[in-house]
Amino acid sequence: MPSMIRLLGPLQRSLDAAAGALLQPRFGPSVDFARPTGESALVGFDSLSWRIFKNPIALLVGGMTAVILELAEPAVRTGVWEHSSFRENPLGRLQRTGMAAMVTVYGARSVAEPMIAGVVRMHSRVNGTTPSGEVFHANDARLLRWVQATATFGFGGAYSRYVQHLDQEEWDRLYAEGGPAARLYGACNAPDSRAAVESLFDSMRTRLERSAIVFEFLDIMRSTSALPAALRWMQPLLVGAAVDLVPPWIRLRLGLGAALGLTPAGRGLVRLAGAAAERLVLPEAPPALACIRLGLPPNYLYAKRPPSQTPRL
Repeated sequence: MPSMIRLLGPLQRSLDAAAGALLQPRFGPSVDFARPTGESALVGFDSLSWRIFKNPIALLVGGMTAVILELAEPAVRTGVWEHSSFRENPLGRLQRTGMAAMVTVYGARSVAEPMIAGVVRMHSRVNGTTPSGEVFHANDARLLRWVQATATFGFGGAYSRYVQHLDQEEWDRLYAEGGPAARLYGACNAPDSRAAVESLFDSMRTRLERSAIVFEFLDIMRSTSALPAALRWMQPLLVGAAVDLVPPWIRLRLGLGAALGLTPAGRGLVRLAGAAAERLVLPEAPPALACIRLGLPPNYLYAKRPPSQTPRL
C-alpha cells in the first residue's frame, strides 16, 4: 500500500472543507461520525465498503454512474426527476445523497438505522405515473433492487477501474456487504454477488430506455460546483469517467456516444487522481471520524499494518 499524503495547510483545509460541505448538508441534521464511542456500523471496519467509500474520486464517479443507470429505468427516472429537488438544487441533492451513503457505511448503528427508516418513510409518499402511463411507487421492491444494485455497481466499478482493481471474490464480497443495509431500505432481494447483478442487468435489456433527462443530468454535473475552485477543471473528466463505466450495451441504448466518455489521456488523469485520493487522509471526513469512534487511528484505512497490529474489536 502506498504511503499516505498529508497536504500543505491551505489545500488540505480546502479539501477538508469541501468534504464537509458535500457530506454535511447545510440544512438538516448534522451527524457526528465519531460518536457514540465504540459503536459499530452496519458494515465492519475491515470491510471492502470502508476501503472503497473513503475514496472521494470513487464516490463522485461511481455515484454519477449509478444515477445514469437509475435514470435509464423509466419509473425510477420519473420518481427522481419529478419528486426531488435535483433540477432546482443539484448540489443540495448531492449533499443529502452523499450524507446518506456515508451514514449507511460509516455511521453508528444507532444513527444509521433511524436515518434509513426516515428515508423509507419519505419514499412511501413518493408515487406517480410515468409518461407512458405506468403507475409506480418509490418503495416498490423491484425499483429498490435496481437502485441498490446500480449503486454498488457504480461505486465498486469506479474504485476498480480508477483506484485499485477488484477481483471476482472482492466483487462478491462487496455486493454481500450491502445486504443488511439493502434490506433496511426495503430492497429485500437485492443481488448479493457479481453473477446475480449481471443477471439483473441482462433482465433489464427491454426495460431501459433513452431519455433527454440523462443528458440533462450530465450537463448539470459538468456545471455544478461540486469541487473546490482549484479542482473544478476535473469535473468534466469525472463525468466522462462515469459514462465510461456504464456497460457498453446500455451506453448504446441510451445514446451515450464515445464523445461523452474519456480519451486515453483523460482516463490516465482520472486514474492518477484516484490513486492520489487513495492516499489522502481527510481528518474531518466520515471515514477518519468513524475510525476514531472505534478506537482506531484516523489513518487506519490508509496505513500499513502487520497482522499482529490489526485491532480486534
